[in-house]
Amino acid sequence: MIAKLSGRLDATGEDWAIVDVGGVGYLVHCSRRTLAALGEVGEACTVHTELQVSENDMRLLGFAEGAERDWFRLLTQVQGVGSKVGLAILSALSTGELRDACGKGDAAMVARAQGVGPKLAGRIVNELKDKAGAMPASGPGGSGGFAVGAAAAPAGSKGADAASALENLGFKPAVATQAVARALAELGEGASEGDLIRVALKKAAS
Repeated sequence: MIAKLSGRLDATGEDWAIVDVGGVGYLVHCSRRTLAALGEVGEACTVHTELQVSENDMRLLGFAEGAERDWFRLLTQVQGVGSKVGLAILSALSTGELRDACGKGDAAMVARAQGVGPKLAGRIVNELKDKAGAMPASGPGGSGGFAVGAAAAPAGSKGADAASALENLGFKPAVATQAVARALAELGEGASEGDLIRVALKKAAS
């Protein structure tokens, strides 16, 4: 059982990534949120994995956080939710949003995911509502965020201002925060706010 891969991000696609571990490239299927969290091609990365074996296929699923993998396992226990639909749900909703939706019986929120109709969304929230409260969620307060490997920028700092600028340009808070964290790591704490925004914008859009 392959539980985790740590290596270099070799390539990415719409719903997959190749992680090079010691010269061996592992193809992992991922949600959009995980792909955004892995960073840029050539950078070091770590993914939590789930190996699915069927009669005709063997597939490795990758997750930026253990919380996302735990939710994937729970989702795929629901009839009608396979790996493709599970990843689609985790692309559309953060684990915090998913926990809130199941806890409140908000099927409409789950139905935002591609390939999830009202009937399936209703089944998901009905079957998981009693389990949702015990499930982990990523991000501040357990909902809404998906910052992986990067702490939120301190309020009032250049980092927070830069993240706010990216959010005003339409980027989600978690994406903006992570992009700024990566820009800070590259430029250093002495970087000007303008340079920080410029580099963070490139990283968020990549």
